[in-house]
Amino acid sequence: MRPFQPLLASLAAPKPPSPLAGNMSKRRRVKPPLQPPFTPLPSCPSLSPPTKRKHGSTAPRLKPQRSLSAPLADAASGEWELLPVSRSELSLSLTFPTGQTFRWRRTDPSRFTGVVGPYLLSLRHLDGDPSGRVAFMLHNSDGGRSAAVRDALADYLNLGVSLSDLWSRFSGADPRFAELAGQFDGGARVLRQEPVECVFQFLCSSNNNIGRIEKMVGVLSSFGEYLGTVGGFEFHEFPSLERLSLVTELQLREAGFGYRAKYIVGAVRALQAKPGGGAEWLASLRGLELDAVIDALCTLPGVGPKVAACIALFSLDQHHAIPVDTHVWQIATRYLMPELAGTRLTPKLYRCVSEAFVAKFGEYAGWAQNVLFIGELPSQKVPIQLEVATLSKTESADDEK
Repeated sequence: MRPFQPLLASLAAPKPPSPLAGNMSKRRRVKPPLQPPFTPLPSCPSLSPPTKRKHGSTAPRLKPQRSLSAPLADAASGEWELLPVSRSELSLSLTFPTGQTFRWRRTDPSRFTGVVGPYLLSLRHLDGDPSGRVAFMLHNSDGGRSAAVRDALADYLNLGVSLSDLWSRFSGADPRFAELAGQFDGGARVLRQEPVECVFQFLCSSNNNIGRIEKMVGVLSSFGEYLGTVGGFEFHEFPSLERLSLVTELQLREAGFGYRAKYIVGAVRALQAKPGGGAEWLASLRGLELDAVIDALCTLPGVGPKVAACIALFSLDQHHAIPVDTHVWQIATRYLMPELAGTRLTPKLYRCVSEAFVAKFGEYAGWAQNVLFIGELPSQKVPIQLEVATLSKTESADDEK
């Protein structure tokens, strides 16, 4: 389920990013100690005070690899390169901080930094460019990767889908969408994320707010390879299932995951048991019908229909998947199904909502729903600018279950 809460402090309260001149600079029991060939994992940054065992001793923590509070130099600067995309096809502020991914950080007022596969990247709109074209910088370059980075970005950003065509069609089908299209002028894309990464992001999203989801996802990411620091934020490649399998439920609970810890550990085990391995199994779901994808994802611990729909839409090419939470239900009863206003969302009505979106918007209904969702964010009701400070907290996490 995508949260409808404010963007708060990111992982372990890193110091505010300083202005950068010119280019950026560089969803169980304690196991025995890790054995070769694995290197020691980084410690879980605590989201709450560590749990004490009986007799006052603290449960063991993973050996730190890098301290989140240690002063680290920014990742080395690269060169800004132009992507063949304008703001109307990709608005960074309407895409990254709106609840479909929790791994990007605003490292400068005009720049977002995140990880795509093994690449640490910053993206920004060109200053003074009338069309707001997008440029990117690779921070962990070892040379000769420009074409590979462009391919990875094009895939991750779903650049094969034309927003102008979709938005024209959606605006003709729905007056509310047409109203938002006039305000946003395009740019709200649905990402095509790596499925394993997407699954664990949304396992962290259950009954949670964006600030805590970002912290939890940051903890999980810290078990992957360290890629660099930009603007005071550390970035890691998302860990493999093999690496995640070394993390215990106790360690996650100590880091503040609450009841979600058992789901994460259970999901790792369930995925590793899939034929061909979890990563291959998840990727294979891209070729199935949506109902089969939802049913398959719901076999994973902690994954229900709403989380499954998020994973399907944001990583598995299920463009008409509709993640129905209370906020999407409100959108549906306000604009699509007013006859149901005041009624309670039930499993039967969940399916009715999904079908109503698809009937109105077609095979890319999930993309239309994403825009309608963004249109309900508090900051969109004033000047159309997604700034962290303007978002207000709407619900709190239940971390003690």
